[in-house]
Amino acid sequence: MNIIIPMAGIGKRLRPHTLTTAKPLLPIAGKPIVHRLVEDIAKVCPEKIDVIGFILHPSFGKQVEADLIAVAKEVGAEGKIYYQQEALGISHALLFAREIIKGKVIIAFADTLFRTSFVLDTEQDGVIWVQQVDDPSQFGVVKLNGKNEIIELVEKPSEFVSDLAIIGIYYFKNGELLQKEMQYLIDNDIKEKGEFQFTTALERMKKNGARFIPGQVDEWLDCGNKDAMVDTNKRYLEFIKNQPLIDDTVTLVNAVVIPPCFIGENVTIRNSVVGPHVSIGASTIIRDSRITNSIIQKNCLVHNAVLDNSMLGNFVNFEGKSEDLSLGDYSTN
Repeated sequence: MNIIIPMAGIGKRLRPHTLTTAKPLLPIAGKPIVHRLVEDIAKVCPEKIDVIGFILHPSFGKQVEADLIAVAKEVGAEGKIYYQQEALGISHALLFAREIIKGKVIIAFADTLFRTSFVLDTEQDGVIWVQQVDDPSQFGVVKLNGKNEIIELVEKPSEFVSDLAIIGIYYFKNGELLQKEMQYLIDNDIKEKGEFQFTTALERMKKNGARFIPGQVDEWLDCGNKDAMVDTNKRYLEFIKNQPLIDDTVTLVNAVVIPPCFIGENVTIRNSVVGPHVSIGASTIIRDSRITNSIIQKNCLVHNAVLDNSMLGNFVNFEGKSEDLSLGDYSTN
């Protein structure tokens, strides 16, 4: 079993945080989004994961590539890096990893996380992971027949088709067939909205006899913007609240931590109340502050602040009483 994760996008909706950090490497409860994603896929996958391919823009740099290789290694897989320089659609991007699109394969987009109780049925031709939503007009959805088979994929339907939204994770039993249909789009210059669309390749697979079924998740966690990131961090901390989340090197001086919170190595919290639902990266110092429902990354100094629903990057120096804040790396107020 191989996993391919296309992540060459620049993450405009999460700026300023993505100006210096690739979006999938931003932290959720102390680990990068993509790390959480890989771990969660591994939990529902009944077979060994052999290779994880990450499709990046070359500008992400060697440190990002090394971090991703380490993520793959943690689940016992080999990590490989592939490059996409020009954004021409998902089918175009995935073909840069064609050498590992063979046999059983999972395609997962690195801006979404999930919780589920199902175990992936790897004997199916394909499984498209979905969740029921209140407003399907904002999403791509799947339409089912009476046999629980997917008969149509519809992008942002203006009229009701289905309330099962596609969350961006797909399984295919035969990666070679997927590769063939994506290459067909390239060879015949079949584009929609100027790009080689992934759903077009899936529709071709379906018309040629592939049977797809839905894999319904219990919860779909978005990481598309700052507010969504903070909310997903909150939900994730609730999921893992029974795990050790406060490092042994943390220093608390006249401080209260209200769980669940993640607090990384060598953090100092002084004369402050932190939590619930706060993640703090390594070597950050919090003084004379009240912080709830926020993500603060590494090497920050926060003093005399009241923060809620906030996200601070690395090396941020903040003093003040703003209650809803989004500051990128190296910001100083």
